[in-house]
Amino acid sequence: MRTILHADMDAFFAAVEAREDPSIADRPIVVGADPRGGRGRGVVAACNYEARKYGIHSAMPISEAYRRCPDAVYLRPRMKLYAEVSERIMAILEGYTELVEKLSIDEAFLDVTASTRLFGDGESIARLIKAAVWEQERLTVSVGVAPNKFLAKLASDLEKPDGLVVVEPGKEREFLHPLPVERLWGVGPKTSGQLHGLGIHTIGDIAEFPLDRLVRHLGHAHASHLIQLANGEDERPVEVGQERKQISRETTFLTDTDDRDYLQRTLLALTEEVAARLRRRGMAARTVTLKLRLAPFDTLTRRKTVDTDLTTTEAIYPIALKLLEAADPGDRSVRLIGVGVSGLHERAPEPQLGLFDEKDKGDNASRVADVMDEVSDKFGRGTLKRGKLIDGGTDDEE
Repeated sequence: MRTILHADMDAFFAAVEAREDPSIADRPIVVGADPRGGRGRGVVAACNYEARKYGIHSAMPISEAYRRCPDAVYLRPRMKLYAEVSERIMAILEGYTELVEKLSIDEAFLDVTASTRLFGDGESIARLIKAAVWEQERLTVSVGVAPNKFLAKLASDLEKPDGLVVVEPGKEREFLHPLPVERLWGVGPKTSGQLHGLGIHTIGDIAEFPLDRLVRHLGHAHASHLIQLANGEDERPVEVGQERKQISRETTFLTDTDDRDYLQRTLLALTEEVAARLRRRGMAARTVTLKLRLAPFDTLTRRKTVDTDLTTTEAIYPIALKLLEAADPGDRSVRLIGVGVSGLHERAPEPQLGLFDEKDKGDNASRVADVMDEVSDKFGRGTLKRGKLIDGGTDDEE
């Protein structure tokens, strides 16, 4: 049984704008064209929940939004800013699983089936994600947890904003059947009218409706699809995009730390995870990025690009450690630390290792890392651990 999450940021563009300018946070916010300077042309790109109380929604003509609420805050989109925030949020998601399917700038599916041994069940992972997004970005995300993508996406939408809805295995129909039939994918206004004409108003109604009768009204493909969804069936896998710009891992400490030795051990553990992910994807990197959050909320980043391929902890960690030393003022508590690699490209095949050749010694770390990966894949993560990390775990919230 799979465990799928759907993470959906709440009123993303408007929420970012409210975070940037807290003075407007309690007002209706509409992101889109300027209703006055643009003379009413254009549409609403996004709006917050205060604006939705006036019936404003995405894709509405900006002139109609202005008519409904002239006192709202109207802002032009800042796509570069939203993209930067989105990239950081997606990095948080990838801290819990490599299987992340980005649907848009503000939502993604995650298959966390293989992550539950490390982070707990789906609900626990969802809570960790919500806490991390709030802690690191001061934004809220709604998460649905379910055995498949359809149910997870439906669940994430039911208790917005800042929602968390879990559909437990075996209770799919109990969850689905009381909901209005309009909640099914593929049921728009036209299909909804047809279904109501047949006496179908809830998802449970359509699950019990004879297939042959539904086929006569909707066609075989559409009818079969709706009945399948109404029974909570969806076998589609989470599909990971081929292009990955970076691989990163970060942790937020349960309590701010002044222990620099502990900080370095944590950085080593995070680097180990990043390097392992890099090798699992058959990739090498050229750039290392260090992220440090000082209490209460000052975030520093440092990066360095080299002209050699980076694939191992032995290659990445010394660079990350130097970046930490450059970024850390030394007199403030640390709330979060993270390390990432970018400049990704396909990893070159390893040369044959010579028995006595001194120049081959540099390849030993890569070979040892590959062996460690094989052992971890076979016997579980943590089977092999560096001496420096014994009794030095990362006391984090993720």
